[in-house]
Amino acid sequence: QKKSKISASRKLMLKSLMVAKAKDELEQELVDKEAEKERYLAENAPLLQTSGMSLAELQELCRELHVKIDVVDEERYDIEAKVLHNTREIKDLNIKVLDLRGKFKRPTLRRVRVSADAILRSLLGSKHKVSMDLRANLKSVKKEDTEKEKTVEVSDWRKNVEAMSGMEGRKKMFDAAQ
Repeated sequence: QKKSKISASRKLMLKSLMVAKAKDELEQELVDKEAEKERYLAENAPLLQTSGMSLAELQELCRELHVKIDVVDEERYDIEAKVLHNTREIKDLNIKVLDLRGKFKRPTLRRVRVSADAILRSLLGSKHKVSMDLRANLKSVKKEDTEKEKTVEVSDWRKNVEAMSGMEGRKKMFDAAQ
């Protein structure tokens, strides 16, 4: 399948669409956060009715509010400490990851010449003694044989074609090969 290239104007249009979509999602997220905040405050901090309260009742209400503020401040402090600890841990782990990447840099590979015996030794192990001399199995050709064949080939080819035509010629070729 052929991959089609996207033109520069199409890329720009797609990028601008993505930015517009991200902007819309960010605005929606801000609206949702504000609505969540309003809901939470309405649920956990109802409006105070201070009219008609005596001085002692107002002082008691203030003490209760201060106690609640202290509890919330303690929770906030604990959460901030946890966040700070986790942030440090994440930084440390990122540094470790970068260190590991740097330590195990892959070396450039070089071409290595290995003999057939060495390959067999590595595959079969050092217990097996297998020697494979590839050159010993090659057919040896003498110079004299090749010179004789060249002289035979130089003869008149027309006579050779007439002599080899038909079934007798094929039989001669078969006999000559043996």
